[in-house]
Amino acid sequence: MDDRAGLPKESPWSRVVPRGSHLLAFGVLIASLLLVSWTWSNARAREMRAAHAQFEADTDEIDGIVRERLAQYELITRGGVSLFASVARPTPRQWQSYVEGMGIADRYPAILGLGFAGYVPNSRLPDLQLEWRDSGYGLLNIRPRGVRAYYGPVLYLEPRRPENVAAIGYDMYGEPVRHAAMESALETGRPRISGPVQLVQDGPARRASVQIYLPIYRAGDQPITPSARREAMQGWIYVPFHVKEMVETALAGRLSTMHVRISDVSEPVSALLYDGGRRDADPAFTRSTTLDVYGRRWRLDFASPPVTEAVPGLRTLQGTLALGLIAALLLYGVAFTLARTGTRAREIAGRLTEEFRRSELRFRAAMQYSAIGKALVDSRDCIVDVNPAFAAMFGRRADALIGLPFESLFDLREGESLARNDGDGVWRAMRRFQRPDGTTRHVHLTYSPIPGNIGQDVSGLLQMEDVTERLLAEARVHALNRTLEARVALRTRELMRANQELESFAYSVSHDLRAPLRAIDGFSRILAERYADRLDDPGRDYLSRVRRAATRMGELIDSMLQLARLSRSALKVEMVDLSRVATELVEELHVSEPTRQVDARIQPGLEVEGDATLLRNLLQNLIGNAWKFTRDREPAVIEFGMAPSGEYFVRDNGAGFSQDYVDKLFRPFQRLHTEEHFAGHGIGLATVRRIVERHGGTIRAEGEVGEGATFYFTLPGATDL
Repeated sequence: MDDRAGLPKESPWSRVVPRGSHLLAFGVLIASLLLVSWTWSNARAREMRAAHAQFEADTDEIDGIVRERLAQYELITRGGVSLFASVARPTPRQWQSYVEGMGIADRYPAILGLGFAGYVPNSRLPDLQLEWRDSGYGLLNIRPRGVRAYYGPVLYLEPRRPENVAAIGYDMYGEPVRHAAMESALETGRPRISGPVQLVQDGPARRASVQIYLPIYRAGDQPITPSARREAMQGWIYVPFHVKEMVETALAGRLSTMHVRISDVSEPVSALLYDGGRRDADPAFTRSTTLDVYGRRWRLDFASPPVTEAVPGLRTLQGTLALGLIAALLLYGVAFTLARTGTRAREIAGRLTEEFRRSELRFRAAMQYSAIGKALVDSRDCIVDVNPAFAAMFGRRADALIGLPFESLFDLREGESLARNDGDGVWRAMRRFQRPDGTTRHVHLTYSPIPGNIGQDVSGLLQMEDVTERLLAEARVHALNRTLEARVALRTRELMRANQELESFAYSVSHDLRAPLRAIDGFSRILAERYADRLDDPGRDYLSRVRRAATRMGELIDSMLQLARLSRSALKVEMVDLSRVATELVEELHVSEPTRQVDARIQPGLEVEGDATLLRNLLQNLIGNAWKFTRDREPAVIEFGMAPSGEYFVRDNGAGFSQDYVDKLFRPFQRLHTEEHFAGHGIGLATVRRIVERHGGTIRAEGEVGEGATFYFTLPGATDL
């Protein structure tokens, strides 16, 4: 028996098809396959011929584009010849204006410029250099050095870029590859292109480049014989360009569908000029053409994409072939399908019946044993069936709930309805009801429409989850949060009062200490003036120590007052130029110690909103510390600027500090160096930290003993604390 459907097993081929029908179906299959194969072969050959013809047309078009682009470069050189024909010898300024007017850099990115190289005999070279220098262009340095019968130095090359300026004076006539092209242009009077050369502008980088040369004869002559041309030779107009950029700008998007390789085959050993475009391991078509360009021979090798892309019509043919094969197989299977239709229909009907029975059992089990209350309702919203969990939530028997409108089970406010549809028939809501024992429960309802069996009035499923305990827990949490917020506010007020009282106490103590301190200082001064002759040396030394201690204590009191005023004074927010303030502070320090050699590096344009007085005090302390702790450095370097992270910083290469003591830096009266090494009160960095915090920022320090220190701080905006 079949375990799934409870039906007897039956073989798919239990119904035997007559032998004649089988042979007929097999013959139809063979004939269909032969017809599909013949049709597909003819169509494939036709598509291949069409794709190959299109490939050759595309390669001819690329060949023509390369010829046209080289012809445009030739026209550019002829434009330079025309300028020399109109002006016996244009000045560099005239040459520059002419090239800028042509817009070569924008129209032809592959061209590095338009230049003029003179044809200079050895005897004429000193005169040319003197003429060049007297014209105000400096020394004409001919490279490479050496004595040659004739020179072809670059004299003009525009547009004027650093790499083009570096090429001025280079003797192209002394380099074999360029010499061959220049000599051929001189003898024939026609434009000539060079073989692959390394341009001076490219430096050590290896790039395939060539140059087009066009000879210029004196007074615009056109000599007929080679000897007459050499006699009237004035120089060459030339255009240097990169072959890669020339090809890619000329061909644009065509390289995405074809691989192009250009080689110079004028010599026995060919030279690669360009190798780019799309590369595929198995191209459908390949072709090579030869291009005669200005005395050189270039070979263009083309390769198409693979057959699947080069012949797009094959994809359609493959689909047609697949459809033909499928049709043949369908014809072959029709006989067997017709023979088995009855058996399959009975088998499917039995399986569907079993699946429906099992689905009904699953639904009943889900209703009966679910911990969530569930009820089926009819089209009038009356309860048809409930599970035990639903009845237990209401404290009633299940049969007592059958037939009741489910809205009557809940406590509804006036005008409120449970049936709130969200568009797809499903709605959710929170509701409450009172159980027979008097307790109130809160539940989360989910209503979803479901179909019933044929002839059964069932329209929806109502699911109910008791959330009373969860709501009570949330209420307790909210009450606890309100209590905590009140306690935090109380502690904050107490802390603010304590800080205010502590600041007032420090301010009052600082003022009250001044009176006895002035008395100690005054009487010790009188004692030193009137009775110094009665005291011995130890006594005068003790008296001097008392006066120094009183002075030191006065300075500490001033520092305490300054620190207290930072918290008491109101902020006056305005736009402050920190770069200008830092520059003024460095200038003041230079005036106070003119013998110090300090390299101050201040980043310009740093502005921020804040209290101008406090921010000046901040920079005065940080830059003053940097000035003080770089006393023993040669050279001393102080930097002020903004880091990429947005933090301002003050950096020096002074004495530095150990990172282990970084927490003590910003505490009042904490010092990491002795008074004998570096004077101070230990209040400066505490003041800096107070100013930064009043502006809503943060400050940190990084340092290393003997390697300097860096203080980073932020100033996001002023806050009146």
